Amino acid sequence: MSNNTLSLQLPRALLSLRLGVFIVMFMWTIEKFVNPSHATGIFASFYGIEGLGEGLVFALAFAELLIVLAFVAGLYKRWTYGAILLIHGATTLVSWKYYLGFSNMLFFAAWPMFAACYALYVLRDSDTLLTLKRT
Repeated sequence: MSNNTLSLQLPRALLSLRLGVFIVMFMWTIEKFVNPSHATGIFASFYGIEGLGEGLVFALAFAELLIVLAFVAGLYKRWTYGAILLIHGATTLVSWKYYLGFSNMLFFAAWPMFAACYALYVLRDSDTLLTLKRT
């Protein structure tokens, strides 16, 4: 494969990763608005944070929504791609007990997405297709 072909394919591949990660993160964010009690339960059972009120869940969801939208637009890549990596990385790691004994195979889908988030962060300067700002 020539360098010219790679220079055309890499931005397309990174865009596909960014859009795929966005879809999952966006749906997780919207779910917090639609069903805040579910988000409260997740914070309690996975993170040990009890008693989050609906207002705080909405505030967290709004902040997450801003990050997710900036991420998909390719804005402030060091910060937004890093935030997505940290948010998804935390959710992947706090789910450790679900990786034991094969109790829920759907949790294993978090690992390829975590790898995609990492790849996007590391290659963020090459992710230029359909971005509003290239830095």
